[in-house]
Amino acid sequence: MATPPDIRHGQSLRDLNTFGIDARAACYLQVGGIDELRAVRDHPALSALPRLVLGGGSNLLLLRDFDGLVLHVANRGVAVSGEDADSVFVTAQAGENWHGFVQWTLDHGLPGLENLSLIPGSVGASPIQNIGAYGSELADRFHSLKAFDFSSGELISLAKGDCAFGYRDSVFKHALRDRAVILEVTFALPKRWRPNLRYAELAAEIAARGITEPSAQDISDAVIAIRKRKL
Repeated sequence: MATPPDIRHGQSLRDLNTFGIDARAACYLQVGGIDELRAVRDHPALSALPRLVLGGGSNLLLLRDFDGLVLHVANRGVAVSGEDADSVFVTAQAGENWHGFVQWTLDHGLPGLENLSLIPGSVGASPIQNIGAYGSELADRFHSLKAFDFSSGELISLAKGDCAFGYRDSVFKHALRDRAVILEVTFALPKRWRPNLRYAELAAEIAARGITEPSAQDISDAVIAIRKRKL
């Protein structure tokens, strides 16, 4: 069977990890969708290689070259995908930058993710870690996702209950570890939004700004300011 034409050998990962370490991948493939993943699974030599799924490269410390296949999930796009009586559903492709996605929702008048502003990484990585900060976590707004299952070769859909979210934990660290590649994530953003100021440091920052009725953008700005001071 022919090797997928976009496979690169000896690819530098320096620009794909936030530490800027110039490790190299024996094989590298930029993933824009399910077709590339199916081609890898169906290729005897590639499917036998160790795999590293790479998104934003912000939760990764490369100590040496990777003697396997790096799958760089780079599909991008965001769209409103539906609504019900309580929520607007927004679907983001896995390669979207997380903070950029949060700002997109705010720019489009869709609050709900503002407490998670300026968290590094990609949308596709966010369910794996069940990212959280300042009194909120991804599971609070998660609706569903689609992923490629290397075991079955199929596209699978997972609802919130399927993901076994816990504190910085999910099914992707356990039963689906090294098996599923997340391709898109759908969020349920509330139509009746209320500010989440449960986290004391955030509430103090809002108060210090003299804001008595904060908007979602106000909360995002405050979170960004706190994070930048700490960084």
